[in-house]
Amino acid sequence: MLGTVHPFSLALSLVPSCFLSAREIPIGGQAVIEGVLMRGPGSWALAVRAPGGDIWKKKWGSQPWNSPFPWNLPVLRGLATMAEMLVTGFRAISLSAQVALGEDEKIGPLELIVTFAVALLGVVGLFILLPVWASDLGVKYLGMSPFWGNIMEGLVRAGVFVAYIAIIGLWKDIARVFAYHGAEHKTINAWESGAPLEKEQVSRFSRIHSRCGTSFLLVVVAVSVLVFALAGKGTVLWRVASRLLLLPVVIGVSYEVIRWCSKSGTLGRVLMAPALWLQYLTTREPDLGQIEVALAALDLALEEGDVPRRPMEGEN
Repeated sequence: MLGTVHPFSLALSLVPSCFLSAREIPIGGQAVIEGVLMRGPGSWALAVRAPGGDIWKKKWGSQPWNSPFPWNLPVLRGLATMAEMLVTGFRAISLSAQVALGEDEKIGPLELIVTFAVALLGVVGLFILLPVWASDLGVKYLGMSPFWGNIMEGLVRAGVFVAYIAIIGLWKDIARVFAYHGAEHKTINAWESGAPLEKEQVSRFSRIHSRCGTSFLLVVVAVSVLVFALAGKGTVLWRVASRLLLLPVVIGVSYEVIRWCSKSGTLGRVLMAPALWLQYLTTREPDLGQIEVALAALDLALEEGDVPRRPMEGEN
């Protein structure tokens, strides 16, 4: 299991699943190995289905990285949020892997670092090097202008991303991660609507969420076309280096686009529709057991917060 699920799950830590709730309380989450990570007003909560069937839970404090100046400023706050989710997701995934694999198999720090480095190199190769190379071929052999070369680069990046998600979704172990992703979305949607937090009730909600990290990635692709155009033309080495240097700007601007769309009613929903459709690839319909894990994570995340705690299933 470690050799199949774990490398991809580390890649998931690069992207937050849900940024901010409609109530302006920092409720968000992320699917991990056999579990869900949830963020409450002042803490992170992790719930994982252990091999024996019990739900293992852990909670730790959270001070949003985008709270202090200057990280609360537009664009910078998106970068701080992404960095926080990267670090927290890395921790949550390593914990969930240890729980899901059982006590007999431990994952050492070196193995985690190597696996994460390989995943990061794969991301750079697929989503930076390959699109730049394809764009260079288009300009060189098809007579494209630099403008259309940038458009082609963005289209190739989007195509590679969609194809990658679609292909790995056929993998049984990855499909389980996607099902927990769906459980996380359903749980947050139910909480935001004020519905009873019971498994059967939560299962009726949509597995699509407007602030999902999948949507964020597609927005990143679109924004990158505009931002990378600022670097101008040059050698392949220059364009690859400029993409890496400008990536923080792309992330920060994309975060602001997501925030604006989530508050812009019908117009925002129309603009985000293609990004939302992509979630049908990155989520699966969860079973009641997976929803139970997501509910346990949310309940623990809200346990000591300012949000009134709703009775869980089976409580009075």
